[in-house]
Amino acid sequence: MFKNKDIFSPYIIIVAIIAYLLMAYVAFHYKIRGLNFPSPISIIYIGIGSLFYALGVLASSNFKLSPYKVKGEFSHIYEPLLLIILIISIILAAWNLYNVGGIPLFSGYLKAKALTKIWFISYLLFLFSINLLLARFKRNFYYGLLILGLILFALTGYRTTTVVILLSVLINLYYTRHISIGKLTIIGILIISLTILIGYVAVKSIEWQHWSLNPIELFFYRAGYTLTVFDRLIQFEGATQGRLLYSTLTGFFTSTDPRIIVGTTVLGYKHSSTSTIFGPATLDFGFFAMISQMFIIGLILGLLHIIQRVKKDFFTALYAIILAHTLVWIETGPTDLVVWIFYLIAVAVIIKEAYYESGHRS
Repeated sequence: MFKNKDIFSPYIIIVAIIAYLLMAYVAFHYKIRGLNFPSPISIIYIGIGSLFYALGVLASSNFKLSPYKVKGEFSHIYEPLLLIILIISIILAAWNLYNVGGIPLFSGYLKAKALTKIWFISYLLFLFSINLLLARFKRNFYYGLLILGLILFALTGYRTTTVVILLSVLINLYYTRHISIGKLTIIGILIISLTILIGYVAVKSIEWQHWSLNPIELFFYRAGYTLTVFDRLIQFEGATQGRLLYSTLTGFFTSTDPRIIVGTTVLGYKHSSTSTIFGPATLDFGFFAMISQMFIIGLILGLLHIIQRVKKDFFTALYAIILAHTLVWIETGPTDLVVWIFYLIAVAVIIKEAYYESGHRS
């Protein structure tokens, strides 16, 4: 049934949004920790936002890339350089854990100290280098380095990074190795299992919180809670007037967590809160900013998807990274500087390819 389908086309975001709403529904239906169904307006906002995302993807289909514009294969001379970058990123990740003084996965206090500038650089370099190496060079040795890096980042206690690494590699291999649906399903189950496990261990290890939920309940509760935050957030539409975006772009260097701004504004107390992919733009600038954001995200992913199907290698790796992060954004929202950096790279790539294509046609 899926043999001729492009499973990881940009439209998978719509499927994932629907799946996320169903997960939230489970939490609301069973009233996990007293969660109640959100108001209809929040579902309407999500529906319209999703529609504009789909329109962005649809608009990208007008872009045609000439097959004969493909340049030579990604040269093997870059492989040693990428390998050096990958090893440096792994060393930096290990060094960051050493400086923290323990394993953040098992301590909320250490977890709060783990997101350093060293971590930021190591994650950025690791995600880029491992995906590009796997996209272009078929060496089993790189899978060992992938597992090593994955373990180091998982030990920080942040499930988002672990999920993105696994998801990006999965999308990457889907296009470059043409892995079967069976293997795809197995890896997908592994990703979900690791997400549940890391999230549960990290939450249970927070010394100042006490959770009675089991791992499955917690998994569904997160979806329900995040949707509840978004439902409340609509009442404060445009309240932060750009502070959330500003803190996303600069907060890492000033130790400001954009999600705390969400919690403080929406919930009335200092708490790091996720608000879905639709939340931050709505809180900052309102409904029209949100639908504009969704259209632009759809357009960029759609254009990059077309380019990577033709040009492979670097472009496939970049698409895999951005799509993986956007899938995670469905819960967390676009409040990560590292993802904006990859999106800016994508915009530069799209402009470059459009320029060459227009030059050829003229």
